[in-house]
Amino acid sequence: MSALPVLLLSLAAAIDLDAAARAFAEARAATAKDGGRLFGVSLDRPLLFVDPATRQAAGDRSGREGALRPEGGVFVGAVPKSIPLANTSVEWGGERWAMILWPLPEDARERVRLLVHESFHVAQKDLGLPAASPANSHLDALDGRLFLQLEWRALRAALLASGDARKSAARDALLFREHRAAVCGGNARAEERALEINEGLAEYAGVVLAGFGPPDVARRLDTAPGRFKTLARSFAYESGPAYGLLLDAEAGPSWRESLSSASDLGLLLGAALDLRTPEPDALSTEAERRLAAYDGAALRASESAREERRRERLSELRKRFVEGPVLIVSLTPATRFSFDPGSLESLDGAGTVYPTLEMSGEWGTLEVRRGGALIDSGWRHVSVPAPGAGDGGDGNVVAGDGYVLRLAAGWRLLDGERAGDRAVRRDS
Repeated sequence: MSALPVLLLSLAAAIDLDAAARAFAEARAATAKDGGRLFGVSLDRPLLFVDPATRQAAGDRSGREGALRPEGGVFVGAVPKSIPLANTSVEWGGERWAMILWPLPEDARERVRLLVHESFHVAQKDLGLPAASPANSHLDALDGRLFLQLEWRALRAALLASGDARKSAARDALLFREHRAAVCGGNARAEERALEINEGLAEYAGVVLAGFGPPDVARRLDTAPGRFKTLARSFAYESGPAYGLLLDAEAGPSWRESLSSASDLGLLLGAALDLRTPEPDALSTEAERRLAAYDGAALRASESAREERRRERLSELRKRFVEGPVLIVSLTPATRFSFDPGSLESLDGAGTVYPTLEMSGEWGTLEVRRGGALIDSGWRHVSVPAPGAGDGGDGNVVAGDGYVLRLAAGWRLLDGERAGDRAVRRDS
């Protein structure tokens, strides 16, 4: 028993509890000022700061099951290893928390933006807006990236304009949006819409309650292509606030009252401004004509060069995750994982490569620190390169190329369907 206070003191050292308390107060002040007006429910939700190096946690409450204990004006404890760490919403100790990794942004408005964003994810269930994380792999390819950035350039112009100029720029944004959906085909439109409702609205909430305005969002749109390695999942963080602020200006608060998982922010803006995009047979011609107004020729040239490099990279990834022997772990709805949304790579027809990843399930935990892991398009399993002859597999720890798999009791590696493949299976 004498060792317990020493452990708690060492945990408390990693997070500045005074800074944590100030951040909690900032978030409470922002959500209290909103008073639930933004979405009809309070965004004041349980907040949990976690130091990823130590798993030390500081919360703004103890949690329903008392997972945290009071100290220094906040509540402290440690998050178990079974919970992957990320900026996300998480169930723990009978509570649904907005988890945010420590340290927090130094800028006060950026702190509030981040805390409100994650708090929105906790509130989503109350709003009837279920979480969704489609791959949007088409936004890694040439046409997807090209016409997404053209949409952003038009949205930027609309945010900085008013009257007829805003309406004209908004029409161009919707034109590029519709053309992208047409040329990319498949589930492109539905996947974009789903992620904008999930991450886009969360970011919009953070932007508004933190006090950012149209010029701030316009600057973000201008710099976004250089801030992200991939736009496939990060695009919604930029599109959501842009459409949200334009809808606030043109439709008032009414646009938020009937939101559902089927809502399309582009269509909502088009209705608010009474905009009409060309008929399908004229869509391509008009999009190409308007491309020149946004320096589209230069953008197409740079994106074409990027596409050549991307295809070379895809060939390497396909050898690693599809053609070569792999270790496969099945996913279930109970599987937990965390990742960096700005670094994903879409592997055409096979799924999405996550350069780093933490995952846990009934089978154990998987930590990918380099080299990546592939999650298939149907979210049925995750694959990493099969371990070599000297990389374990007889015990509960498998150290492979860039990853460590720790198997829970009752689970082991067996041969997979292909020669050389390995699969995690429960002992029979």
